[in-house]
Amino acid sequence: MEEKLKINIRKAKSDDLPILEAIRAEAFAPVFESFRQILGDAIYETAQKREDEDQGRILASMFSSETEWFLYVVESNGEAVGFVSFRLDEANQLGEIGLNAVRPAESGKGIGTRMYEFALSKMKDVGLKVAMVATGGDESHAPARKAYEKSGFNVSIPSVWMCREL
Repeated sequence: MEEKLKINIRKAKSDDLPILEAIRAEAFAPVFESFRQILGDAIYETAQKREDEDQGRILASMFSSETEWFLYVVESNGEAVGFVSFRLDEANQLGEIGLNAVRPAESGKGIGTRMYEFALSKMKDVGLKVAMVATGGDESHAPARKAYEKSGFNVSIPSVWMCREL
């Protein structure tokens, strides 16, 4: 029988930024490469590259006292292996899971599911009625979609993002 992975989830501290940035960069590198392959170099450079590069700045902004995002570190054996952000819109009874990642070497161990369940429990604790998360529909996002579905996200609106060169 497989032993349940022992993890600790704690609020992020400012000195966590370098390791969380490393996890983010490593986890999203294949996604960004997939976008480049799908779009081609010319469209990627104009339409997507800046957004991909901004992701690191978005993560850093979550350490600001002004942010609406809660950011938590997921540790296994005292080492950061992932992170999850979420926000709580109590006025509209809506919670949103935002930027999150698991170190690729740790994927498939249930860490993503555990961190989503953690975020969902925080949403339930304040009485929110709906949780949402946005993710890509391309193949590089299939593991994320699988983890979200495992955590009970079962209603979706497919969308298509289309580009062309001029």
